[in-house]
Amino acid sequence: MKAAELRDQTAEDLRDKEQQLAEQLFALRLQKVTGQLENPAKITAVRRDLARVMTVLGEKARG
Repeated sequence: MKAAELRDQTAEDLRDKEQQLAEQLFALRLQKVTGQLENPAKITAVRRDLARVMTVLGEKARG
């Protein structure tokens, strides 16, 4: 997911995306703890996507 793509979305869409990614990150962490996680790199990717969404939301709030 690119930051440029996120900037084209509305703040409401970004909040929904933020919620989705947070839930996905929680599920991945749970899988890691229980030993069911197949791709540990997925956690890093979701964390970065979540950070991008939060950054763009912050930009929209300031701008």
